[in-house]
Amino acid sequence: MTKKSWMLLFAGAVLAVLPMLAVAQEEGGTKTARELRAAYDRALEGKTIAYLPIALGVPLSDEWGRVVKEEAEWRGMKYVVRDPNNNPSAMQQALTALVDQKPDVLIVQNPSVTLLMKDLKRAEAQGTHVIQINMSSNYKSGAFVGADWHEVGKMLATDVVKQCGAGSGKSGKVQIVQGELTAAASVDQVGGIMEVLNKDPSIKVVSNQAANWDANTALNVTATVIQQHPDLCASIGFWGIMESGAAQAIRNAGKIDDVKVYASGEGSQLDCDQVNSGNFYKFLSYKATEQGHDLMMAAETLLESGEKPGTRNLEYYTQPVWLDKTNANGANCFALPKKS
Repeated sequence: MTKKSWMLLFAGAVLAVLPMLAVAQEEGGTKTARELRAAYDRALEGKTIAYLPIALGVPLSDEWGRVVKEEAEWRGMKYVVRDPNNNPSAMQQALTALVDQKPDVLIVQNPSVTLLMKDLKRAEAQGTHVIQINMSSNYKSGAFVGADWHEVGKMLATDVVKQCGAGSGKSGKVQIVQGELTAAASVDQVGGIMEVLNKDPSIKVVSNQAANWDANTALNVTATVIQQHPDLCASIGFWGIMESGAAQAIRNAGKIDDVKVYASGEGSQLDCDQVNSGNFYKFLSYKATEQGHDLMMAAETLLESGEKPGTRNLEYYTQPVWLDKTNANGANCFALPKKS
């Protein structure tokens, strides 16, 4: 076939396709795209998503709420939030009331592994999809979104061993500052930490106490520890805001350049400021912004599945990222809300 023949054949094919393209454009795009969006809207539009953190007013829960609210409203969903203000009794009452209202999706941050179990189970039994965020209960609901605390603990401890363990020339003395003792973040993080630290006989855990997520308590506990052990090598805290109190006690004792202060947390600008000021030697971020997106991904998956709540146990783990003075900036540090 000649070149001219090929060109004529190609031109004919294009002319044959053009009317079909025009029809598709007139009808509003491809049939597949319209069908996919229609199914998506049927599953999500008009649904209610309720959010119950331990407390608002802290970067971690505020960032989760910001992302979920923004994305839910874009999808045509109704967003509801309750703030128990760090009061377990108020949180139990708020959850009971929310479950009675039967939202389509319920996102809950558990203060302990047992407190909210019965109502979470009741919510799924009556048709509400339940997503647990960052701290699970002993009841496995439709989805869990958050950090793998055992992994976080192992990562923290592995770096501590490098700095304080055999061959380091340091005392090997380590302090652990837990949150609430019965919270999954404490139970599983301690498990991961001790699994690693126990392998090095030169490491000595000289203090393992709960500060209940409070910076002042962490400061007071650590002031005593650093007085008793001025050769302390490292302090490991389970939340940046709480561990900032421990770091302040160590700085007050004139030991901030000698003691390696570690913390895990959401990765807000506050956390990055602690790193850049030298209060934290390293910070292990589990990226609250990404967790907020994963919360909506989990909600979408459960709603689009059409399955009965409680049918699945999905997990969405966020990859922890080390922050130090080389990278505690920019997108690694989400901005704090502006005060009105």
